[in-house]
Amino acid sequence: MLGYFGPEGTFTHQALLSVSEDEATPFSTVAAALDAVRAEEIDAVMVPIENSVEGSVSATIDNLGSLDAPRLQIMQEVLVEVTFDLCARPGTTLDQVHRIITHPHAAAQVRDWLSLHLPDAEVIERGSTAAAAQAVSDPDSGFDAAVCAPIAGRLYGLVPLATDIADNDAAVTRFVLVGRPGRPALATGADKTTLVAYMRHDEPGALLSILQQFAVRGVNLCRIESRPTKTTLGNYCFNMDAEGHLDDFRVAAALMGLKRVCKDVIFLGSYARADQQLPNVPVGAKDSDYRAAGAWLEGLGGNMIINAPGSTSASNSDPDPTRSPSNS
Repeated sequence: MLGYFGPEGTFTHQALLSVSEDEATPFSTVAAALDAVRAEEIDAVMVPIENSVEGSVSATIDNLGSLDAPRLQIMQEVLVEVTFDLCARPGTTLDQVHRIITHPHAAAQVRDWLSLHLPDAEVIERGSTAAAAQAVSDPDSGFDAAVCAPIAGRLYGLVPLATDIADNDAAVTRFVLVGRPGRPALATGADKTTLVAYMRHDEPGALLSILQQFAVRGVNLCRIESRPTKTTLGNYCFNMDAEGHLDDFRVAAALMGLKRVCKDVIFLGSYARADQQLPNVPVGAKDSDYRAAGAWLEGLGGNMIINAPGSTSASNSDPDPTRSPSNS
């Protein structure tokens, strides 16, 4: 059973439909959707995590990265091109639009268009674009039009007064399907690993120490941002996406390095990239390079032998140095 951050007709709903057309449960907030997975009411939920114009969705990344909540894991990502229409009840004309309702992110992405075509209209920001379309469908709502996804306009019987009104026609929103922790799907060669690192101490070089774990192993970060830990002012953690999979030697080694230098590391999953972009792995960071180095060390009589990530050397009781850390 799947769920999504609703209501029906949102971009999140559209993202879920690209994965499964089975009946799914909508939730009114991201937190409620994720908590339903934790409570085992459903198997997984689709939630937004990042927009190419507005940045990360804090409700999602803060919930997933919380030390106080039971762990969850990203299973899959979906990219949806963001397209907005200005929709109204049948019979409404553009010059009759005085009050518009939409989601805050949508309002930000159509601000220039509205300023040019409806400079005197009042824009009200509410919970979702689908809820905005639903409100406009009621003649007594006090709203003349909604900025919403085309699917929402059709769902609630509205007609478009203008289409493709987003200021940035290349805008994309990234969604993730989130479930309970388990073994990640097998590596595809074009993968991401998402994690949250909590500094051990707030001191000079603390962030550098975190970044070095990736840099020296040839792991590229495609997203990193600081988030407040919600404990004391000025105390931050770092939420990031790394190119590669837990089963890649370089990524497993970087995670172990983080575990050594950080107060806490939350592993949020390794999964296939929706854009299928392959990483640019530098010389010395490929799995074959790690194996060759391990064989050389073994030839010297060294007791740390490189096998597959997550495995243990058959000739030695010491743990593999690239073994993936458990979810923490």
